[in-house]
Amino acid sequence: MNEYPSKVLQEAVEAISSLPGVGARSALRLALHLLHQPKENVRHFADAVSGLADNIHYCNTCSMVSDGEQCSICADSSRDHGQICVVESVRDVLSIEATGQYRGVYHVLGGIISPIDGIGPSDLTITRLVERVREAEGNLEVILALSGDVEGETTSFYIYRQIEALGPKVSTLARGLGFGDDLEYADSLTLGRSIVNRQPFKV
Repeated sequence: MNEYPSKVLQEAVEAISSLPGVGARSALRLALHLLHQPKENVRHFADAVSGLADNIHYCNTCSMVSDGEQCSICADSSRDHGQICVVESVRDVLSIEATGQYRGVYHVLGGIISPIDGIGPSDLTITRLVERVREAEGNLEVILALSGDVEGETTSFYIYRQIEALGPKVSTLARGLGFGDDLEYADSLTLGRSIVNRQPFKV
């Protein structure tokens, strides 16, 4: 369908269809659904989405999404701050939290090293991670919870080289996850076991 009876509807469909996995037909169906909702519901929906652009913050410590300068996980004194789980994205934090098997804190890289995509170490939060390791007091464990594909392994190796001289224990997820698997798509039981049974990182 190339033409719409309303430019407003067309713009809404185009905006919705820009989301990953949403085609034009699905976007039209969603737009028409919203059109038949009470105005208050639609305004609430729009305000919530707008808040992602206007009100979201990233934790000054771990780069997790947050409502303030520090996320709720970093601010929780009951968490084990002697364990830092390094992940690629916010989605990975949510996946690990869903297992209920980890009570440490996190560090979100914001991606992985991928020369083919033009992403290098300076594009990630690796420098901040090194600072956290250097500033840590007492025993510290860094858990490299990155995907098992080539880019993930490359990123893990690079991080290991940056922090090994600082003396932390460095471990990685047990390979209950297959080579190339993303944490996001792992079931909670498998991911939970991979965390509990983590192994020392080997070069």
